Amino acid sequence: MARGFSKVIIMGNLTRDPEMRSTSNGTQVCSFSVAVNRVYAGNEQVSYFDCSAWGKMGETIAQYCKRGSGILVSGRLDQRSYEDKDGNKRSRVEITVEDFNFVGGGNGDAGASEGGSSSRSRSKKAAPADEVAPDDISDEPIDLSEIPF
Repeated sequence: MARGFSKVIIMGNLTRDPEMRSTSNGTQVCSFSVAVNRVYAGNEQVSYFDCSAWGKMGETIAQYCKRGSGILVSGRLDQRSYEDKDGNKRSRVEITVEDFNFVGGGNGDAGASEGGSSSRSRSKKAAPADEVAPDDISDEPIDLSEIPF
């Protein structure tokens, strides 16, 4: 029997602040939408993609992203069917996030993180340069003969 394959990678900006909710068993899920701009022959086309990120990945996105934040998302396409309040059958395709990176310059615009951060490494937002140095570093020169390699 043939098996299928579903993989998608998009990069764009969040169209709204991420929305966190919990399932009935307590699992966290973050929902957000990404706008992807494409420019061709002097025209611009914008596509909007609904995304959902589960667990810690979703919590990280909700914590560090807001409307306008740049993000690169990879995941699979999932289709779900439901009935609306009028009893009509509806279908929806969304991206279930499997990995992501923050995209942006880190200059404070729209909550973008400096240099990017992977969900798999569980990195946090980069600290400003003046907060990186620990207090216990002395001004004495380093003796290179003490380094074991």
